[in-house]
Amino acid sequence: MEGSGTMRDSPQHRWWLTRFIFTALTGVVVLAALGMVFLYAPREATMGDVQRIFYFHVASAWVGFFGFFVTFLAGIGYLRTGARRWDIIGLSSVEVGLTFIAMTVVTGALWAKPVWGTYWTWEPRLTISAVQLLIYVAYGMLRTSIYSSEQKARFAAVYGIVAFVTVPLSWFAIRWWRTIHPDVLTGGGGMNLTPRMIRTLLAAIAAYTMLYATLLSQRIRLERARDTLTHLRIALDRRFGG
Repeated sequence: MEGSGTMRDSPQHRWWLTRFIFTALTGVVVLAALGMVFLYAPREATMGDVQRIFYFHVASAWVGFFGFFVTFLAGIGYLRTGARRWDIIGLSSVEVGLTFIAMTVVTGALWAKPVWGTYWTWEPRLTISAVQLLIYVAYGMLRTSIYSSEQKARFAAVYGIVAFVTVPLSWFAIRWWRTIHPDVLTGGGGMNLTPRMIRTLLAAIAAYTMLYATLLSQRIRLERARDTLTHLRIALDRRFGG
């Protein structure tokens, strides 16, 4: 009984419980945001119900950009310290960020078809988004093409820092080039955001940010488990001469 109590009070158990509570809370917040999108936010006067894609589109773009920013910071951290933990954070954040940016592109296309009459057009904002997606896909390809762990981490850190230039480019493209892509956050594009719409958007951003944190934590744990397995294999090979 004493051993069981000690196990429940251990740091590992508390960390597992905290992670479980945060994951459950994330699920609740995501469901609440979905409810606000479909039940609380009013129907947009010009576009109708298709405008509800806007909340998913903007929230996923924000989280994708934030994920790439974390990779940018992790790259700086690795180049300064050479610590493996920064490499793990950078890699994990790119993969999670790519998921949300892919969601941004898909939701944007679904929104564009009924509003613009086409899923895709090669205007500056969308072209930059497509290039950004390919650049970060190439980040993963770069890592798989290098055998040395240290060299892989160093190149990936530099790549993650340089690639981040696509984030401000993507953000300011709407303001630099007035094309068919709306600038709804600053009043352009003909969509008037009511207070309910703004609250719903903030709820969606908060929900997706929490989802990003949950997925990032799980991806980091997976990469650390892979490192442990690799070290175990090396130790067994040395021990048994395999």
